[in-house]
Amino acid sequence: MVVRRIKAMAWHIVAVLIFGSGNLILAQPATEIYLCDLSIDKDKVVISKPVNITNHPGYDNQPSFHPTQPVLYYASFDKSGRSEIMSFNFATGGSTQMTNTTEREYSPTITPDEKYFSCIIQRDNNAQDLGKYPLSGGPPVVLVNDLIVGYHVWLDDHRVLLFVLGEPATLQVYDLNSGQHKIVGTSPGRSLHRIPQRAQFSFVEKGESGWSVRSLDPATLQTDHIFQAIPGHEDIAWLPNGWIISSDGNKLMVFKPGGHSWEEVAFDAGLKGITRLAVEASGKHIAIVASE
Repeated sequence: MVVRRIKAMAWHIVAVLIFGSGNLILAQPATEIYLCDLSIDKDKVVISKPVNITNHPGYDNQPSFHPTQPVLYYASFDKSGRSEIMSFNFATGGSTQMTNTTEREYSPTITPDEKYFSCIIQRDNNAQDLGKYPLSGGPPVVLVNDLIVGYHVWLDDHRVLLFVLGEPATLQVYDLNSGQHKIVGTSPGRSLHRIPQRAQFSFVEKGESGWSVRSLDPATLQTDHIFQAIPGHEDIAWLPNGWIISSDGNKLMVFKPGGHSWEEVAFDAGLKGITRLAVEASGKHIAIVASE
């Protein structure tokens, strides 16, 4: 591991993955990650004390919490424009560079055994493999190299749910033991999550009549509609109590299963261009990605 000192420099245009394509294109202005306190008070979501933990011009995105440690992982562009995986320890305030490669790594996720972080490895030939790196340091182990993988979540210790790029993009369950994989959905979004208090997972299906948040039963591979996503916005996260948090880009919104509409969360931090969200397993912290 290499500790990287965060330096101030001018923001720049970044390259990001686009659904349905394995290519990199120029996209929006760069992003930052804000770590906030999170709690529930009298049936209301309370988000406070936002801190910019990246403070690094360029692309800082795709936050993911360690399930049992005070560590947040994320993808960050280096000076050459390649994405590396970083970690931020919010108990000590220290940042650590977890990868230092000639390729590009995205979407860090702690593996079920908590010994590795898995991530997308994008290669110069436009291949996008799923691999895993030891948390203690060392070379990666390639897990999936026969599909163009965009995003992933672990279903159990040997199966992953994959967003696979293509025309159209597909949602696939991949068995790492057998190498077999099955399509369980089409036109998915990038937000893949385990649903708290349920043995199910969620994804966003981008249908022609609207974007729907759906559940996946990993035992039967059946999917069901849960509720409608905020129109045009695919990024969600689950609170430990089963509520869902999302954003319309400028405001944070919460949906309570059994309810009928999204409710605005009182949060006046002046953040704009809010996209990805991640919630710590304990429910005490939330990471928010916003434009610089």
